[in-house]
Amino acid sequence: MDKYDGLKLENQLCFPLYSVSNLITRNYKPLLDALDLTYTQYIVMMVLWEKERVTEKQLGKQLFLKSNTLTLLLQKLSDKGYVSVAKDESDARYVVITLTETGKKLKDRAVDVPPSIAKTINLSADEAVYLYKILYKILEENKDEKV
Repeated sequence: MDKYDGLKLENQLCFPLYSVSNLITRNYKPLLDALDLTYTQYIVMMVLWEKERVTEKQLGKQLFLKSNTLTLLLQKLSDKGYVSVAKDESDARYVVITLTETGKKLKDRAVDVPPSIAKTINLSADEAVYLYKILYKILEENKDEKV
């Protein structure tokens, strides 16, 4: 093995991960443009469509995002009327994000996004589950490394 083998693109796990991530993000773009959301705003909304009310800390932990990244995202979503952001009434140290009625209605418009994206990823159900588990294993092992 040559000492430079580690510098060959073909030997990099990060390159196909990066390229697939870019491909999927490009596939999301027209779908999310129709909803006036970026991908990161979309994943925030996905959490809120499921839970309706979360703290900023819970949201950051679930999405592997730092507080300063979330602050700007939440401000933009609030400006669009999709969420409300306020200090927790019982403990002002926490910021609470709540889905608004407008945000709830957006869920109906977004319902076709996941199946549309699934069509662009040519994996069997078993392959998709396996990949999901591997990716989450990497995320969990590096959960303190947030964006």
